[in-house]
Amino acid sequence: MTDGEPDGTALVVVDLQNDFCTGPTALARFGKDPAVLDTAVAGCVRAVAGARERGVEVLFVRFVGDPEYQGAGWRLRDRVLGKRPKCLEGSWGAQFHAVAPAPGERVFTKRACFDAFLADGFEEHLAARGVGHLVFAGLYADVCVDSTARTAFQKGLHVTVLTECTTALHLPYDAVLRFMRVVYGARTTTADDPQAWTAPVLQLEEE
Repeated sequence: MTDGEPDGTALVVVDLQNDFCTGPTALARFGKDPAVLDTAVAGCVRAVAGARERGVEVLFVRFVGDPEYQGAGWRLRDRVLGKRPKCLEGSWGAQFHAVAPAPGERVFTKRACFDAFLADGFEEHLAARGVGHLVFAGLYADVCVDSTARTAFQKGLHVTVLTECTTALHLPYDAVLRFMRVVYGARTTTADDPQAWTAPVLQLEEE
């Protein structure tokens, strides 16, 4: 970071909900080894515990996909591809999986959208807290994690992705991580890396 830039760090836990992590809906969509999902979920649980121990703010982002929240393009996509809405408001599928917000931890809701910056209050909260570095865990690396990381980078924030705390749904996971490194300058590392929890330092050359 440089003088005057926000240097706070927050862990953003993305869509760690039943319909994405476990049960028939998650397993039908993932189409890969279910153990991969279990590993990502377990990594998220450890990352949340580690953030809390370090005094790093934990922000939970949740998705609700009720048809009433869907735009025309979303509804058409679902009709054409035969997709059913997920994480319906108030359903078991929308509930947090494996770890839940502690008292005082903020929850931001995305209504039929991928990007947490479209959730009411998310960007304003980061600005108010002086957060300039987002650490990502949750699902999926090539969908909602990527959408939020992309916006974060474009808004000038630093991005870290905890590699054992997510996985990809549609694309090869290694390729997704490489894309984030090349395009967003993302740091991709594990929660055990102490550097994951601090904002990168940018050393400006002296004139």
